[in-house]
Amino acid sequence: MSNIKIFCDFDGTITNSDNIIAIMKQFAPPEWDAIKEDVLAQRISIQEGVGKMFSLLPSNLKDQIIEFILNHAKIREGFSEFVQFTKEQNIPLYVVSGGIDFFVYPLLGDIIDVENVYCNQSDFSKERITITWPHTCDDQCHNECGCCKPTLIRTLANEDDVTVMIGDSITDLQAAKMVDTVIARDFLVKKCEELNIPHQSFETFYDVRKEIEKLVEVTT
Repeated sequence: MSNIKIFCDFDGTITNSDNIIAIMKQFAPPEWDAIKEDVLAQRISIQEGVGKMFSLLPSNLKDQIIEFILNHAKIREGFSEFVQFTKEQNIPLYVVSGGIDFFVYPLLGDIIDVENVYCNQSDFSKERITITWPHTCDDQCHNECGCCKPTLIRTLANEDDVTVMIGDSITDLQAAKMVDTVIARDFLVKKCEELNIPHQSFETFYDVRKEIEKLVEVTT
């Protein structure tokens, strides 16, 4: 049996587009864009940036935002089949997401076991939306990730596991630096190229499955 463990981002990876960006474009005032650029340039932490962006939104927009996301977000081609493949191969698959519970869980539905999903949470009890952080950085990470993917990998994987990170953005970069295999698209590909991090690129989860099948052959 293989000792592979897969860690997969959600926004822009499992979904075709980044849901936080989509929400901001639709509902936020213009200043959200400067916050996003500060995050991408690593001038501020992901946790600070995401918190600031959502604090621009009134909590009474909750139902409108959820309806918007459920109507517009699309799951990337091949993901359901990929989840089934990992189950057949007895390969643990964890969704590790900088996304927020109020859209991550509804979009995933029953495709993947809920106990394998790690994301940020939300509080709509105040005038503005507040994001809460149940999966913050351990003492080995000082990047204020919000949902800290390196910490989750250290918690969920053993030293002899072959770890895989599937992702697309700045939120996946620190995890990409520490795993055995990186499967990337979009912004993460550019960062891997800049930093000479070995990686494979993908567009659909059929592409991802091919890479994992190769890994299974090598590790069994």
